[in-house]
Amino acid sequence: MATLTVWKFDDAEGSARAEDKLVQLQKQDLIHVHDAASVSWPVDKKKPKTAQLNHLAGAGALGGAFWGLLFGLLFFIPLFGMAVGAAMGAIGGAMSDVGIDDDFIDSVRSEIQPGTSALFLLSSDAVIDKVKDAFGDDKPHLLRTNLSDADEAKLREIFGDDA
Repeated sequence: MATLTVWKFDDAEGSARAEDKLVQLQKQDLIHVHDAASVSWPVDKKKPKTAQLNHLAGAGALGGAFWGLLFGLLFFIPLFGMAVGAAMGAIGGAMSDVGIDDDFIDSVRSEIQPGTSALFLLSSDAVIDKVKDAFGDDKPHLLRTNLSDADEAKLREIFGDDA
């Protein structure tokens, strides 16, 4: 079973610092990262900077379409008109069918604000306490949702990964 975790940091550079730590955690078999993306939102910017972290992703990564859709749901809905918002709502409903529900979206949206950053991971086999300890003084806030094997398979089907 895969877990979608969001590690929220209290500064705009926290997610970048965490990337290096995740590479080490993978080498120690403390986490298996299937796919990853980051968000950095400097306090002086209107919207966050997002990036897929291909160097952390394993075989079978979901890809940019998944992260683009998720980040669109999280950060850009207020910028769109009602028609686009309604269409995104329908897509968001489809995401809830695979374990990414409105409560998860709302909690992430409320946590990631200007002056913060976050690391989004689709992972398995994580030793959460060891992973959290590796972040040390950054002390990220962990938000997560578990995806059943069926949910993960459906995501892979939707986003074109047959691995």
